[in-house]
Formats: sequence, structure tokens, C-alpha cells
Amino acid sequence: MIYLDVSSAVHGKAGLSRYAESLAHALAALLGPRLGIFQNSLGRRGPLGGWEAVGVSSPPPTIGVPYGYRAWRAAVLARSLLRLTMDRQFPGAELFHATEHLLPPLRHIPTALTVHDLVWEHFPQYHKAKNYLYLRTAMPLYCARASAIIAISESTKGDLAARLGIAPEKITVIPEAAAPHFGPQPPELVETARARYALPGRYLVTVGTIEPRKNLARLVDACGPLFAEDLVDALVVVGNKGWLYEGFFRHLAACPWRDRVILPGFVPDTDLPAVYAGAMLTVQPSLYEGFGLPVLEAMACGCPVCASNASSLPEVGGDAAAYFRPEETEDITACLRRVLSDEATRRDMAQRGLQRSARYSWAATATATMRVYERVLGETLLSD
Repeated sequence: MIYLDVSSAVHGKAGLSRYAESLAHALAALLGPRLGIFQNSLGRRGPLGGWEAVGVSSPPPTIGVPYGYRAWRAAVLARSLLRLTMDRQFPGAELFHATEHLLPPLRHIPTALTVHDLVWEHFPQYHKAKNYLYLRTAMPLYCARASAIIAISESTKGDLAARLGIAPEKITVIPEAAAPHFGPQPPELVETARARYALPGRYLVTVGTIEPRKNLARLVDACGPLFAEDLVDALVVVGNKGWLYEGFFRHLAACPWRDRVILPGFVPDTDLPAVYAGAMLTVQPSLYEGFGLPVLEAMACGCPVCASNASSLPEVGGDAAAYFRPEETEDITACLRRVLSDEATRRDMAQRGLQRSARYSWAATATATMRVYERVLGETLLSD
């Protein structure tokens, strides 16, 4: 049995949740009865759902531990430091795949570890102290012990090699993808979403957890001149509060155009494609992203994208997006102004975005992940 950890999905942990759930659903079609599911908080959260929607009539068996995320994380780190195995938690396991930054110490079971980003290395000030200390202590241990590492971008692979000294040949880059339901939307669905979230006719949208590295305060400031020039009506910030978000809300409260910033909070996947499709632009202003999935999601929905030129974002958006320097508010404004003022440019970017997003799929991600499993196990799982 090959066990995949979907704890982040049952806990609803933003981008990590989408990765674990989408990969689990795609792997089920390839691994069949050899796929098993692991989660913490078993009996209190979950189990992972959505199987019938992807054509899986019988969900994979689930094992796990009954205690929650923090207790499990503490137990994993403690046993790792004490060099105590957790093999007994995974009966019959041939391989265990950790899909977030949490790898149990396994002595006789090979492992794969997905590393999404090394944001704590680049911006330690943007983490709570306890979480930063945990990651600084745990991640070198987990990366060294993993049989294979999957990085979701070349940017993250480079960070792993440069910052943690991981041999590049141990790391396989396997990108994420937009879920299949992200695509061009019928006008009636766009209008329904517009009415549901009180969105104006012309808006920019940014999607992601509200935290410092998302650079939202600068984005709000950059939009001021665009409002004054009547190029757009509002900025829509989609996402839940994450951590250290207080500074952003203080900044927003003092902003002269506060009434032009709409905060719908979390928008479910049933509505998010229509919110993207109704926007003039999607903006991804982050100082750092391990991948930046909203770039692909927006492109798949036919929405042009302006993004930061930092970390993985140019890698994901390629020549279909326009880029700005995220620490320079005036450069953000100039980039957005250039695209907003030219409808032909927006149409061209939207078309190129559709073509670019079509290169990525969860089926391809799952197939590449299976190839990693094959190398670790020394056997063929997929027929050519």
C-alpha cells in the first residue's frame, strides 16, 4: 500500500489543501487498490471526500491518528530528534508520501516528501516565532531523511539546493495544476457570482491567504491612482485571514480608498472560477511563492494576470502574464495601468493564458509523481 498524507486537505489549509486533495484524486485513477490515505485528526475531521466527482466509486482505505495537527506535528518532531521510528503507525506500507512539511521518522518504509516553499528561510519575520523555529529545526531533518523530494517549482528546487544543501539529483520538480472545473465561465454564472459577493462591473481580484508575504498593503496603495484615473472600480481580496495579518488591516483602515477594497473572505470552489472570469485582471503581488496556483487558475478561466517577478511566479506565468517589481508600489501601478488601459492587450493575454494553463493537469502531475514512486520502490507502476 502506498500511503498519501491528505491531512492538509481535511484541515482546509489553503494551497496545501488543494495540492493534497487534487493529487489524491488523480493518483486513485492510477494506483487503484494500492493507494491508501493517511490523515491526522482521524475521527474528528474528514474523511477526504469528492471521490465520486472524479469517478472513483470506492474511496481508498484511510488510516491515521486520532489527535490533531499540532499534537501530531509535535510527536513527529520529537521522535525525529530522538531517532525513534513511527513504522507501526503505517501497517503494510510500501511507501509513504508526505504532501506537506511533516515527515514521520520511518525506518523500514521508503518516503517521498513534497516541499512547497522555503518562505521561512527568505522571510523569517513573516512567521510566528514557534512556527519558524519548528521549520528551521524540522525541515533539514525531513529533507535529509526523505528517500526522494518533490519540489513544486524550479524555484523551490533551487532554494532546497542552495539553502538546505540538498543534492539536486534527489529533487524532482513536479508542478501543480488548476483543477478541471477552472475554465471559461458562462455569463450567467459570472453575474450570479457578481451579485452574491456584491462585485462591481470592473474589478481586480487577488486570491490567497491574508499574510505579510502576499504584499497586499502595497497592492492596495498601487490601486489608488487606478481608481483616481477611473480605470477600475474595486480591488477584491479573496481569502481567509492567515497569520500576522493585523498590519494589513490597520493599513487598510487608514487608506483613503478603503471603500474600494472588497473583502469577501473565503470563496468556495463552486464560485471562484466565476469570480476570476468576471475580473478585468487577476493580480498576484506576492514577495515569494513556492508556485502561485492562482496564476494558473485565473489563466484557465480566461482572466489576464499581472504578477510579481519574484520566486516561482514568472516560471508559472511564462510569457502569458505581465510582471512588476513587488517591492516598488509605483511599478505595480504602472504594470496594472498598462494592461487595464488596453483592451486588446487584455484579450491577447487572456488567450495566451488559456493556452499556457492547458499545459498543466493533475493527471500529468500524478503520472510524474508515480515515476518518483517507481524510482524509490525500484519497480514499474505505470505501463508506457
